[in-house]
Amino acid sequence: MPRVLLLCEYPSLNGGERSMLATLDGLRAAGFWIAAAAPPEGPLAEALVTQGIDVIAFRTRDDRGGRRPLPQLREELARLLARLRPDLLHANSLAMGRLSGPVAVGAELPSIAHLRDILRLSCQAVEDLNCHTRLLAVSQAVRQFHVGCGLDAAKTHVLYNGVELERSSPRPATGYLHRELGLAPQTALVGSIGQIGQRKGQDVLLRAAALLAHDLPSVHYLIVGQRWSDKAEAQQFEADLHAAAGHLAGRVHFLGVRNDVHCILSELTLLVHPARQEPLGRVLLEAAASGTPIVATDVGGTREIFPADCQAARLVPPDNPSALAGAMEELLGDQPLCARLGLAARRRAAEAFDATQAAAGLAEHYRQVLTAAPARGA
Repeated sequence: MPRVLLLCEYPSLNGGERSMLATLDGLRAAGFWIAAAAPPEGPLAEALVTQGIDVIAFRTRDDRGGRRPLPQLREELARLLARLRPDLLHANSLAMGRLSGPVAVGAELPSIAHLRDILRLSCQAVEDLNCHTRLLAVSQAVRQFHVGCGLDAAKTHVLYNGVELERSSPRPATGYLHRELGLAPQTALVGSIGQIGQRKGQDVLLRAAALLAHDLPSVHYLIVGQRWSDKAEAQQFEADLHAAAGHLAGRVHFLGVRNDVHCILSELTLLVHPARQEPLGRVLLEAAASGTPIVATDVGGTREIFPADCQAARLVPPDNPSALAGAMEELLGDQPLCARLGLAARRRAAEAFDATQAAAGLAEHYRQVLTAAPARGA
């Protein structure tokens, strides 16, 4: 049974971690033994243990939360690989791919790095990532961007993330969010779900909400997620969001991190995803699977989720509160249109973004990399 070691950076459960978790049962059913080198405390470790995955302690941060030096991390990873002797290393993020590329080469170990971000890379980062046997981009947009930056085109493949269609299936609203927030049952709920930060564009949503305040005074807005970055600009962005919310007469609700996102989606009148950049938004896949009507910005891989001929979501230009407000107003005023979009989105999710397909695709990449690899030490 081939032994695969996953390499994970953060203890939290964001889109990349959830997408990885969604493949684990399928990978094991395909005959792979999986373990994870990851921070041993936190939601990710808990989720891995729940799925029966061994967690080997690997911390990228020191006790004060600062990032440990790259040479130190590489030395520790090399020792870990020498002890565990996996057949394949799978770095679950771009940062972990950069860290592990030269280490995998030194260990003569076949390796894969997952590209889940669209980020400008230094020449050294490109060189480190190109050390891997294979690179997996979560969308054509991610692949094109990074190949344009210098990643090896022959090594870089596209594998879409998947979601558990049964868990995210359409279900009738129960009204529990209305009760939690003390709102009348008929109140329209517009939600934005994701890490709080400039790339996710929650400020654009609130600017659009301000434009609609006079014509749609009873709509309430939910911001689900939290800020993870401690950079000054990230803290200021969050402070500015709360200040903007203060002008909307108590109609903006910051819900923080939630474990019931799949249920929240069924309670929303509309999911709005105003991102300035989006490799392949997991919340968009989950919302599509839930049959939730969606307005999103046409950035990154979003057009790959919702091609024009599917008529499964309303896409608008980024950083354009007026266009966003127009699309929101159209859908909030047309329930039959929302229903059609929701049905089309669910069909699209089932067609292209089923977690079983993602797991099967990843298992095939594992097989190809392992088959092509020379014998260790040869």
